[in-house]
Amino acid sequence: MTDTIAILTGASRGIGAALARGLARPGTRLITLARRADPDLAAHAQAQGAELEQIQVDLSDLQAAAAAATRIASALPRDAKRYLLINNAGTVQPVASTASLTEGAAIAGAFNLNVTAVMLLSAHFVSAVQGLQAQRRILNISSGAGRNPNAGWGVYCATKAALDMYTRVLNQEQGASGVRAVALAPGVVDTDMQQAIRASDPSSFPALPRFQELHATGQLASPSAVADRILAYLDRDDFGATEIDDIRNYN
Repeated sequence: MTDTIAILTGASRGIGAALARGLARPGTRLITLARRADPDLAAHAQAQGAELEQIQVDLSDLQAAAAAATRIASALPRDAKRYLLINNAGTVQPVASTASLTEGAAIAGAFNLNVTAVMLLSAHFVSAVQGLQAQRRILNISSGAGRNPNAGWGVYCATKAALDMYTRVLNQEQGASGVRAVALAPGVVDTDMQQAIRASDPSSFPALPRFQELHATGQLASPSAVADRILAYLDRDDFGATEIDDIRNYN
């Protein structure tokens, strides 16, 4: 019997890559979704005795995202003790002032990845685990940007705010005995996304100096440290008691 089935998006870089390595352990069947496969993760999972399936998919392509969600849900075993869906994939682009947000395709692509793909995967996950006598949890990696406005981040802030509200709706529908969901902000982490932020045009992103200073002064958390805290959070008995949360609230 499998102890845990974990589905993780955005597993090839940053927090996602660190989460994948932490989840790859005996008794776990890990299913990752990312644009590229990770041979190092495959070797790590084999060494740890974990079962791993890597699905290469661009989740901003909604047809591909829906196909992946359907495929995973239809093959999901029903005898595990715990089922996890971790929606980690996301993008901060496009970074631009509201007056400059004129490229519809770029805006739609961000919403597809940050919001719509999450909704598709969650819908199939919820249906697949409905009625199971097992622990069933969804963790949506959100951001403080969804709770506090940042000039130049109109799209990013809007998508993360949408993710927070979607999480609340999901919990309301599921009730106390259903799937529990949390939108969790991971803090400021030293990832590729942070590199992209620091490469932003200062005229489009006035908060740029703050992020440059965080990097220069070593104040960015490491992906592995944050991943360890997130995995511990997923194990908490009170998971879901606070549906809009921040990992920095926990030591």
